[in-house]
Amino acid sequence: MSLKQRISDDMKNAMRAKDSARLGAIRLLLAAMKQREVDERIELDDDAVVAIVEKQLKQRKDSFSQYQAAGRQDLADQEAFEIEVLSAYMPQQLAAEEIAALVKQAVAETGAASPRDMGKVMAWLKPKLAGRADMNSVSGLVKSALG
Repeated sequence: MSLKQRISDDMKNAMRAKDSARLGAIRLLLAAMKQREVDERIELDDDAVVAIVEKQLKQRKDSFSQYQAAGRQDLADQEAFEIEVLSAYMPQQLAAEEIAALVKQAVAETGAASPRDMGKVMAWLKPKLAGRADMNSVSGLVKSALG
């Protein structure tokens, strides 16, 4: 079953269960997916869906931190719930050791020697780690490996 189909099925299950909070989060995700399909006139594959989920998660995490800073715990709790719902659609996260090994392999294969080569290393890593690791922390690992 494709990820897109799984999300649609989850929406139907949330409707049947009258779980309005979960339904709202899934509908927002489906709307973003449909928007991309219409804008680009394409059919989304699993990789594209993961990219959309990743973008939605980033937005929710930013909102969550802003709501907490503003003292709006009710809105922060809603964002936390949506983060939990969306996280279920992300692929299995890699362990720190696996990420470190991939960084080491990327540095070796790209021939990177200095921090100026960081772009080459990140370009090599991005398709292999998309949705499976936090790219900000990967960036930090690459900087320390090259620095």
